[in-house]
Parts: sequence; C-alpha cells; structure tokens
Amino acid sequence: MEYKKKPVRQKTEQEAFQSLSALCARGEHCQHDMLEKMRQWNIDEEAQARVMARLVGERYVDDERYARAFIHDKMAYNQWGRRKIEQALRLKHIDDGTTRALLDEVDDHDYVEQLKPMLQQKRKSTKARSDYELNLKLMKWALGRGFTMDVIRKCMDVADDEDKFLD
Repeated sequence: MEYKKKPVRQKTEQEAFQSLSALCARGEHCQHDMLEKMRQWNIDEEAQARVMARLVGERYVDDERYARAFIHDKMAYNQWGRRKIEQALRLKHIDDGTTRALLDEVDDHDYVEQLKPMLQQKRKSTKARSDYELNLKLMKWALGRGFTMDVIRKCMDVADDEDKFLD
C-alpha cells in the first residue's frame, strides 16, 4: 500500500501572515523558520519578503529574542554547551555577532556549574581501565555535549580535587 503525500495548498499572503503570526504568538520562532514555512506553502519570494517584513515590524519575529530564549532553554533543559548552541543557531541562520554577544553574556562559571554534576554522574557509569582513560572518555563526552575545553578542564580539575579529599 503506497501512501501519497498530501499536496500542500498554496496559501495567500494574508493567510500566511495570519498563520505565522498565530504560530509566533504561541512561542518564539526565528526568521529562518518562518521562511521555511512559507516555502513549504509555495509562496512566491516577493510575498515572503512582505510577510516577513510585517512579522518583524510587528515584533512577532525577533531573531535576538529567539536566540536568547533558545540559549536559555538549551542550557537549562538540554544541558548543551556553548559550541553546540552556536552550531544550532548557525543552522537557524542567526547572525554570528548576535549569537556571540548573547553567549558571552553567559558566565563561564554557569557552564562549569552546569557541567560539574553531569560529569560526576557520567563518571559513575563510565567504564575505563585507568583514570587516564576515564578522563579521556569524560572529556570526549563533554566535547560532544558542546562544552569548550577550558570549561571541561575546570570541571575535571575540580572533580580530581574532590576525589583527593575523599581518599
């Protein structure tokens, strides 16, 4: 049995604005997301530009506000580090200058405080033949979560110091 994709009905410019403004009223979205939606609806580029200008003008869409919320949510709920957040925002076509400025507002101490308990938990479940191998695995895991090497080192140094006091 073959499933056919339901054809997407082309929306008018006014319908697109109403749909997108309702979507933006429910949550933060960036310009890239809105343009992708309009491309799916087969709206011509001139109409896309007019709708986008109206969405931005009426403050339904604000990339800086979106990036700020994105950074907060990814740090708080997904435990992502700076690099992974940067990459995700780059995929959303958020300006690098805006991204860097907002990420620079986050203190390195916040990243360290976020990563420390994650590393302690991961240390318990990671199998290794030596402390060296364990530390390498933990570093690789933290890099994969998007944390920078300097933040990882700070956390690893703190974890090593705490282990010395436990002995």
